[in-house]
Amino acid sequence: MVKVKVQPGESIEQALRRFNREVIEEGIIDEVKEREFYIKPSQIKRERNKIRQTRLNRDKRNNG
Repeated sequence: MVKVKVQPGESIEQALRRFNREVIEEGIIDEVKEREFYIKPSQIKRERNKIRQTRLNRDKRNNG
């Protein structure tokens, strides 16, 4: 849980910037995007295999 306390003499805009930076560092935005929709485990596996195959093909092209 990200918490930001406004320091004395600090503007709300500065505190918001600090909050946004901490949210990004924690990876909360990415996690929310991942959990927005349910993805079946088989679909996740299929996507991983597709990415792996693409990398293998690229490496084959580059190395010989």
